[in-house]
Amino acid sequence: MSRVLLLATTTGYQTRAFEEAAARLGIDLVYATDRCHTLDDPWQDQAIPIRFHQADVSVAAIVEAARAKAFDGLLAVGDRPTLIAAQAAQALGLPWHPPEAVTIAGNKKQTRERLRAEGLAVPWFVLGSIDADPRALADELKYPCVLKPLALSGSRGVMRADDASGFVAAFDRLRRLLLSLDVRAERNQAHDAILVEGFIPGREYAVEGVLHHGVFDALAIFDKPDPLDGPFFEETLYVTPSVASAEQQTAIVAAVSKAARAIGLRHGPIHAECRVPSEDVFILEVAARPIGGLCARALRFQLRIPSPEPPITLEELLLRQAVGESPSAWAREASASGVMMIPIPRRGMFRRADGVDQARQVVGVDDVRITAKADQMLVPLPEGASYLGFIFASGDSPGDVEGALRAAHARLAFAIDPEIPVYNRAHG
Repeated sequence: MSRVLLLATTTGYQTRAFEEAAARLGIDLVYATDRCHTLDDPWQDQAIPIRFHQADVSVAAIVEAARAKAFDGLLAVGDRPTLIAAQAAQALGLPWHPPEAVTIAGNKKQTRERLRAEGLAVPWFVLGSIDADPRALADELKYPCVLKPLALSGSRGVMRADDASGFVAAFDRLRRLLLSLDVRAERNQAHDAILVEGFIPGREYAVEGVLHHGVFDALAIFDKPDPLDGPFFEETLYVTPSVASAEQQTAIVAAVSKAARAIGLRHGPIHAECRVPSEDVFILEVAARPIGGLCARALRFQLRIPSPEPPITLEELLLRQAVGESPSAWAREASASGVMMIPIPRRGMFRRADGVDQARQVVGVDDVRITAKADQMLVPLPEGASYLGFIFASGDSPGDVEGALRAAHARLAFAIDPEIPVYNRAHG
């Protein structure tokens, strides 16, 4: 039985999917995580017990565990575990992305610098300390511009400013987020700075891919049908295959491949985001991990050579690669598919979701999963870091999929109580 180490965060939705894929393949999946006994199960309203071999996510502890029984491969889910995965792979002699490349991929400024040095299209950008006076910076900028944290993911903290006053307001708002307790708990020096860059108009795309010993394979190009022009940049719809022209898709894949090489990524999954205003492709990020949340459920793969084997999930494809199989034998299934990350409409206490059964009855909808829990405080972007849930659909065309996702979302209603201000006796 092959043995694969999976580094996961406490809220990694994909963990259950990896568990199921490992069971199908007969792989012993070993967890390195900071959760000791259970993981949240997005499929049910409860936590599921999972066997943990190693709760300490330090590289030294992983190396020590490997002495007792070697690992045949490793994977990482989420942004935070990717660097430890790279360091552990290097120590164990396993193929993976180099630590230096993972560090660059996890920092937007370093990514911009590396892409610019390799001749890829990048917007103008400057870096400012969170302690800086935004009024002094505002007069030196061109507008519109976009403010970004260096290391947060999922569009968290990303804001557009169209003039100096808007910039000052956005800077102060992002600074408050970067000084919040949950962000400071990450102890990441990247949270002490703010990246400001030129706004790039045009359509936005996501690319799911995998590098196999340096060879890039684009698994899917996702269209983002909703315009992402600000003031915040909440991603909602992902639909594949792309309806972009063949020439544009070729340019997107070429740019992502070149960006991955420029950063130094080499082996394992990558998830890239890009903007295409016209002919140029602007790479926004190339993360050294697979697509997050439950979004991977929108992807299934079949053998390129006709075979009776049923389609496999992204998690199974990645586990196969982790134990040495080349992913080049697999291609995304022929039908169109997509996912809606259900946005949080307003801040407040989540009570319930209505209309879920009706949404599931929409033609083309495969499933609706509400991952928010009752009595959970919901925080929308730009401060928030989660969604209400996910809607999955498939169909004959991308248009059919997009229509099904929107129709299902229209049938949902959410009971969200307003946040009750805490009375402070000292201040009245």
